[in-house]
Amino acid sequence: MTNKADKGACLNKASFTDSDWTNWKWQFSNRVRSLNGLAGLLGVPVDSLSSWEDVLHVYPVAISPYYLSLFDCADESDPLRRQCFPDPREIHFSLGGVDDPLEEERDMPVPGLIHRYSDRCLAIVTATCAVYCRHCNRKRLWKENVKFSQRRFQTMVDYIARTPELREVIISGGDPLTLSDEKLDWILGSLRAIKHVEVLRIGTRVPVTLPMRVTKELCALMKKYRPLWLNTQFNHPREITPDSARACEMLLESGIPVSNQSVLLKGINDDYETMKDLLYGLERISVRPYYLFQCDPVRGVDHFRTDIWVGMEMMEKLWHNISGLCLPRFVLDSPGGRGKIPFQPFSFLSDRKANLQTLF
Repeated sequence: MTNKADKGACLNKASFTDSDWTNWKWQFSNRVRSLNGLAGLLGVPVDSLSSWEDVLHVYPVAISPYYLSLFDCADESDPLRRQCFPDPREIHFSLGGVDDPLEEERDMPVPGLIHRYSDRCLAIVTATCAVYCRHCNRKRLWKENVKFSQRRFQTMVDYIARTPELREVIISGGDPLTLSDEKLDWILGSLRAIKHVEVLRIGTRVPVTLPMRVTKELCALMKKYRPLWLNTQFNHPREITPDSARACEMLLESGIPVSNQSVLLKGINDDYETMKDLLYGLERISVRPYYLFQCDPVRGVDHFRTDIWVGMEMMEKLWHNISGLCLPRFVLDSPGGRGKIPFQPFSFLSDRKANLQTLF
């Protein structure tokens, strides 16, 4: 596990009481959410960040104190800072992109419920996150400020109940673990009561951005609704800290399998050494590397997108050099029911003109 020392970090947790720092509700309510807050972190006048002001009119900012403690705010190239600080390129872009690259809105039989595949569906229960990741493929929801609504979710439950081919439900957002234990209990209980729903899954970045949210109470709650799987998103080895490892360990000890779905991000994790360190780190904390996603063509994330061949060549080198337990599937998620297109295997990429017959 790696981490930058508190010296030089945006926030030094030693400046706060342990009772506050380890309280997820304190962390959540003290997220940096304004231009003034960003200026304070950087020690610069607010009017010097006018280009960011334009960005925040379109895409808001939210960064937990915990996540701020992991990097140096003054380092513009820091891979963690780049994931959460606004960038003028989010609204001044050249390569296009769309708000809904996976055409999720088209596959919503009821508001908030995505039914793209016959046997499973995804429920967007909130648009709120502990940290707003600037590469997010659902940035469109930030502007809509979608909050949890029992009535809205009940409509999803009713649809699932009358659709017997649905055996798996993915609870996503935003981040569903930003909701209270009481709301999560009602959500999970409502779904578990449907006889044909066999498996529940939660998509969350909380172990990475707000690990103190994983409490004994939350783990006990989730354990009641097994089989329940959890997918998270570590994108860089420095995000694997003692706190995030502890959160994953608590989930695992509760019988909740934890898998990781990274996004390939230019200048953040698109090189062999960084990705190798990330995958080795995940193996050490017993988190399964599940998918590595090619970054979706979301409007305003051009600066995060790599050429597909960059990812393919990196994955080929990883495939030849690290344990199979560490290897995720490198995929491109696609709209229109086509699903995830895998870019594997890689054994003949080094000579693209090779005759496959020579391999046998």
